[in-house]
Amino acid sequence: MKEQQKETSAKMVTLNKFAPKDSQTKTDGMYDPAFEHDNCGIGSVVNIKGIKTHETVENALKIVENLKHRAGKDAEGKTGDGVGILLQISHKFFTKAVKPLGIELGGERDYGIGMFFFPQDELKRNQAKKMFEVIVQKEGMEFLGWREVPIDPTKLGQKAIDCMPCIMQGFVKRPKNVEKGLPFDRKLYVARRVFEQSNDDTYVVSLSSRTIVYKGMFLVEQLRLFFADLQDKDYESAIATVHSRFSTNTNPSWERAHPNRFIVHNGEINTIKGNADKMLAREETMESEFLKGELQKVLPVVNTEGSDSAMLDNTLEFLVMSGMDLPLAVMILIPEPWANNSLMSQKKKDFYQYYATMMEPWDGPAAIIFSDGEQVGAVLDRNGLRPARYVVTDDDTVVLASEVGVLPIPESRIRLKWRIEPGKMLLIDTAQGRIISDEEIKNQVALDKPYREWVERLNLRLTDLGAEHSDRVCPTMDPARLT
Repeated sequence: MKEQQKETSAKMVTLNKFAPKDSQTKTDGMYDPAFEHDNCGIGSVVNIKGIKTHETVENALKIVENLKHRAGKDAEGKTGDGVGILLQISHKFFTKAVKPLGIELGGERDYGIGMFFFPQDELKRNQAKKMFEVIVQKEGMEFLGWREVPIDPTKLGQKAIDCMPCIMQGFVKRPKNVEKGLPFDRKLYVARRVFEQSNDDTYVVSLSSRTIVYKGMFLVEQLRLFFADLQDKDYESAIATVHSRFSTNTNPSWERAHPNRFIVHNGEINTIKGNADKMLAREETMESEFLKGELQKVLPVVNTEGSDSAMLDNTLEFLVMSGMDLPLAVMILIPEPWANNSLMSQKKKDFYQYYATMMEPWDGPAAIIFSDGEQVGAVLDRNGLRPARYVVTDDDTVVLASEVGVLPIPESRIRLKWRIEPGKMLLIDTAQGRIISDEEIKNQVALDKPYREWVERLNLRLTDLGAEHSDRVCPTMDPARLT
């Protein structure tokens, strides 16, 4: 195993030589900079032990700036397809930021923050703000106040300025009878969905007590320059996920920039029409004990006007808010190839077979990084058509990206280099302070429930119906011929 890791490390070091650099504009061996215009760039920096620092934010911004060759832009070269960053909410920073506004936040995770793209029209903006405040109150929470996000539009191209929203943050207090973390986020989710269906002029970038998203129609270097919050040394996080967008099937906009609320995505979901339609078709029979009495408020699950990435994010968020563990939800949405896999255990096959009756694979060339503010993971499509590589350093930091060389890390500090393999998952749990391997997480899930028993009980075979029921199958055909 050690020899294999050494060999892999040697290969990765060699690949570093070909990592794109601003200074590298001529061919070098097999490298040609003309090839560096293909698809989105994704990246993440995670402190495994959950230690929050501004260095994590800074390194993530460096990653996205080094992914410049993967970001689309207009012909003028001044407006990008979209760039963004997902971070943990920094209690240290926001306590300081809202103090002049007279807002009392309480303790860490005692409040949620909504990032809003409001219309520039003052009347429409005030109507939307008031509507959100009323909905928050009706959902049994207290609205604490608004903060106008400090921005610098002079750093942007004219096309981005022309369609730029008014960017504000809203603060919501956690009710005393609601637990911190996911239970509180679930109430915020319901409030957001009610607001979204009541107002067409506003886009809610994120609304959570754990994570927040800063994004827009930027070139990669404009992200940090536009948002003053990201430059503040007091903004600390243990998790940072970034994305530089290369639009493929939808036009660029402020709303379609990544990160979404749970994921960043590099690739395409080729089955998106069927996936979205089947989610909508199931809504009449959906149930969740965690959304009891609230389910109708959050439907429809999928906003079909969004991009394929946004629709995948809608579905993942719904599954998590309905009570499903985040890694399990990802496994169901993007399963590894299992049906004819002779190397896979029967218990894992039973798991995939069971959930295949409920959810079709969201299939296509895709690399996805996902996070709920505590866990961070990445998964590759079953064919491995989008790359994802990572390193683990000696200070318990994981750097994950769509390619190697995104950060200048000395070889002496690197404990492990590897790649995410087709259909596999990498999971970092900052609450547990460890990396959970693909094998461990999937074996744990596969053994958690009696999936074989459930499959046998639920599956109906034509041969089991008997001759007396043959007319229920096909009145003119022997059921044996249909097996």
